[in-house]
Amino acid sequence: MKIIIVGATGTLGKKVAEAFAQKHEIIRVGNTKGDVQVDITNEASIKAMFKQIGPFDALISTSGKGPFAPVSQMTGEVFKSGLLDKLLGQVNLVLIGQHYINKGGSFTLTSGILADHPVAAGAALSTVNGGLNSFVLAAAPELENGVRINAISPNVVEDSPAYFDSFPGEIPVTMEKVVKAYEKSVLGIVTGQVIKVY
Repeated sequence: MKIIIVGATGTLGKKVAEAFAQKHEIIRVGNTKGDVQVDITNEASIKAMFKQIGPFDALISTSGKGPFAPVSQMTGEVFKSGLLDKLLGQVNLVLIGQHYINKGGSFTLTSGILADHPVAAGAALSTVNGGLNSFVLAAAPELENGVRINAISPNVVEDSPAYFDSFPGEIPVTMEKVVKAYEKSVLGIVTGQVIKVY
């Protein structure tokens, strides 16, 4: 399988890329590093990436960021940065990528635990993650040629201790467990699912 991994140079993306590279052709995509570069907030950049790579079998996105800020200090502009990056950025990977993906291919996006379990200063990311989950549920029945789509919604991972204090009471999950969720999405048959790793 020819698999595009957007965010392959990040903490999570590196582990996912390593796992799939054992048996598949991997194109590692990053913002400034990797085999190919892309700015997911820019539609022209996304189109250029797909044109450069050509037809593919699966796309995994572990990319996208959003602001951590208390609601009392939040502004529309700050909030919008997360909508344009992690939410619309990943949605556009699908909207544009559907015209390049091979029959029977799959898209796997990344949301997160904040969609279901909010934390202080996480309102923007909760909204973004919930939006991604809803997009996957709604888009799945409309994708053509047997193309599937799922979202992986992980808890904070063991490899990101800097975030532990922001997720009080949560038990960090192993990276191995999260990687298995991506394998389930890409190599399995499910579609329109939010695969939770808590």
